[in-house]
Amino acid sequence: MVRARSEERRADILRAALEVIAERGYRGATLGSVAERVGLTQQGLLHYYPTKEALLVAVLEERDRWDTSGGRDREGWRLDLMESLVEYNAMRPGIVQTFSALLGESVTDGHPARAFFTERYTQVRASMADTLRQEFGDRLPGGLTPERAAPLITAVMDGLQYQWLLDPSAVDMPGAFRDFVRLLYGSDAPAQGPSGGSGSDRT
Repeated sequence: MVRARSEERRADILRAALEVIAERGYRGATLGSVAERVGLTQQGLLHYYPTKEALLVAVLEERDRWDTSGGRDREGWRLDLMESLVEYNAMRPGIVQTFSALLGESVTDGHPARAFFTERYTQVRASMADTLRQEFGDRLPGGLTPERAAPLITAVMDGLQYQWLLDPSAVDMPGAFRDFVRLLYGSDAPAQGPSGGSGSDRT
């Protein structure tokens, strides 16, 4: 029972941290502001996360767990599952805003999330290339090797998020990503369903 309450409190803290970071950025967010939002003292918050850096890493890891909960972790970075992930992200702007803010800040020297994002992108590119090779072999229908396609797919996914956050009425993030996937498929692009997406099942 005590453990369940502790886990629930940790979840509350992570949600509050996401909100504060989305509003103020990592450098503008303080442990005190997060603690206040969940009704704790700063000392009480430190019982769960002893440093601001520890809280940040927990926020980023939690965000990745949400992404993998729909099956991507089990089935890899298949293109149809990536389309589903982009559609899912379009329904949770607060999470996307937090991730994008932290990603932008992490390129500065000494930022505590820099190592996390560097390692994450290395793993994502390798995993994506492996899955693309299993699906398509040594060449995608559009002609790229899996290793050359992987960083492009990642860049398009994250770049579209920035454009969508700045002007959501002008940028159809899921539609733009589906268009990009069709370019990767080349002349072998799958037929489109009635809603404009591919005929693949959604998770």
